[in-house]
Amino acid sequence: MLVTGAGGRLGRLLRRACARDGNGGIEMVFQSRRSGTGLTWAPGDPLSRLPQSGTVLALWGRTEGTPEDLAENSALVATSHEVARACGARRLFHLSTAAVYGRGGSLCEDSPLAPLSDYGRSKRAMEQAVFRLPPDDGITHCCLRLSNVVGADSLTAGLTGQGPVPMDRFEDGAGPLRSYIAASDLLRVVLALAARPPEELPTLLNVAAPRPLRMEDLLREAGREIAWRPAPDSAVQVITLDTGRLSRHLPDLAMLSTAKGQIADWKELEAMA
Repeated sequence: MLVTGAGGRLGRLLRRACARDGNGGIEMVFQSRRSGTGLTWAPGDPLSRLPQSGTVLALWGRTEGTPEDLAENSALVATSHEVARACGARRLFHLSTAAVYGRGGSLCEDSPLAPLSDYGRSKRAMEQAVFRLPPDDGITHCCLRLSNVVGADSLTAGLTGQGPVPMDRFEDGAGPLRSYIAASDLLRVVLALAARPPEELPTLLNVAAPRPLRMEDLLREAGREIAWRPAPDSAVQVITLDTGRLSRHLPDLAMLSTAKGQIADWKELEAMA
């Protein structure tokens, strides 16, 4: 499996999880523009330098910036497709996000899309670009609508900082409720999907642990102090994913579903050299 764009926070966690837990019998090649990650390669470099791979996982893309910056997420679909063809891949996983839904609980793959942020809108456009790819070139495309990953989301600065962490408190006295997944579980999901026949893969797939978590519970498990503030009208309390389709495709895959387990896993990965 070739993992593109593996030089960021998520890629680093996946590399460490692979080093700690193994690769399920699938050789992993991690690509980045920067040296020290694995394969140093950038779009525009010779495609002949890419390894033959049955699966490509496209991590690359932007998570912040202007709408013009974020348009790169759609532009990279063609690059991912070109890379997959050069590698002889039969599966191409495109990394999407729960942000395409907007807000709501138990959101399934058929739920309406109403992204609230430029990032969410850019990933919706990315998915649409995937759907426009030629359907008959031997590559199966699957968009993974990824939940928050512990250690690679907006809460990361709070987990790793020093002072009290600001947190919105809603009328029920609680903070934001989100679907999360541990990086090691994300790796296991991708490896399990890569072992499936391409024709059995869904076009869209929510990827998250089965039980949503309160953000404040993650902070408390990390030993962080919370600085509560009234939630503004624009704040979104609930964005959670229905993972029924994932469990039907991977019925034997157990995941870390508590704040304690996910934080412990993240701390162990962060401690690795």
